[in-house]
Order: sequence, then C-alpha cells, then structure tokens
Amino acid sequence: MTFREIEFGSDDFRQECELRNEVLRVPSGLSLYDENIEEEKQQIHFGLFNACNDLLACAIAAPLSTTEVKIRQVAVRPEFQGKGIGRLLIRDTEQDLALRGFAHLVLHVRMTAVGFYTKLDYGSVDDEFVELGIPHIRMGKNIQPSKDCSVGPSVCEI
Repeated sequence: MTFREIEFGSDDFRQECELRNEVLRVPSGLSLYDENIEEEKQQIHFGLFNACNDLLACAIAAPLSTTEVKIRQVAVRPEFQGKGIGRLLIRDTEQDLALRGFAHLVLHVRMTAVGFYTKLDYGSVDDEFVELGIPHIRMGKNIQPSKDCSVGPSVCEI
C-alpha cells in the first residue's frame, strides 16, 4: 500500500468523495454531495492506495492554527475494516502532519470509534455531543516527528 496526499479535484479526490459518502454519509441517510465541499480546498487530504491505485482509506486534516490540526472524515472501505488499514492511515497521517510542524491533533470521534482512537493514544477532551445526528466525543493527541522516519510517511505492506 502507498500513503500519499490527495489533490483537491483530482481523480483520487473523486475516489475519496465516493468512499466518504459510502462509509460516513449514506448509513445516516445523508449525502456528501448535498454539502459544499469547496472549503476543503484549504485542507490536506490523505489516502492509502493499493497497487492498482484504488483508494482503501482516507482522512482530511483541517489546520486550526500553525500547530494544531483537526482530523476529520476518516473512512476505510468496509471490506478492509478491522484489518489494520485505519491504524496505518492514522499513523502515516500523524507522521506527515508532524513533519509539517503540527504538534496537536483533535478529532470529533463517533462514539462507536472511541475504542479505536483510544488504542492509538488519543484521549477524551470534552463530554459527548451530537453532530449530524450522531453521538461524538472530542479527542486529542500531541504528536512529534518519529525518530525512525525523517523523510516522511512509509510505504506499507499488508
């Protein structure tokens, strides 16, 4: 698998939108295509791709300041969930963001995913709240560049 940044408006971005819609919106009776995603031009999009250039997982980083970023819209293809793909995506996303100078990550985590992020050393920041009709909790984590990876995120094999 290859981790890389996704350019807004590209073919990879179209795959990202399809995956986000399928995994994050349709199950709630919503559509990503009903939303204005133009503001996402200013955000950093990441993906994990297989050898055929198919997107397996994605995440968006929305800078809040020069040192803080919000991770949002994390999605993994249903057939790859529970196989470590999400963990690889988050690990490489954290490393990329740390190399860009970000030191703190925040997320609005669906309550069903709290265990996943807790295993990745994220801690709860606030009480539960509802977003898009779904219970969430705000979580956060401090990051720094890995001593093992000074050149950037890895190419992962599973």
